[in-house]
Amino acid sequence: MADAIKTNREERENDRNVSGFSLMEPVGKLGATWKNFRSYLHDVRVEMRQVNWPSRLDVWSTTIVVTVTVAFFGVYFWITDLVFSRLYVIVNGYFRHN
Repeated sequence: MADAIKTNREERENDRNVSGFSLMEPVGKLGATWKNFRSYLHDVRVEMRQVNWPSRLDVWSTTIVVTVTVAFFGVYFWITDLVFSRLYVIVNGYFRHN
């Protein structure tokens, strides 16, 4: 309870001391922004050290698997498109003549 009263008293004193626009407020925010940015970079560095990076062999093998899979499905859909295109031409030609 005594801490709350002390905090309220300090806040009232601070409110009385601040009047109008303070030039130091934007400067303080710039300093805080720089401090936050440095803290962010530090946190990124710490997290990057904890990353479990794959080996070169793992990267190569997964790259090959993805490339082969994409090529396979590309050829599959190309053949499927050819078949359905020919089928469309045949069916469309059949109904046009009748």
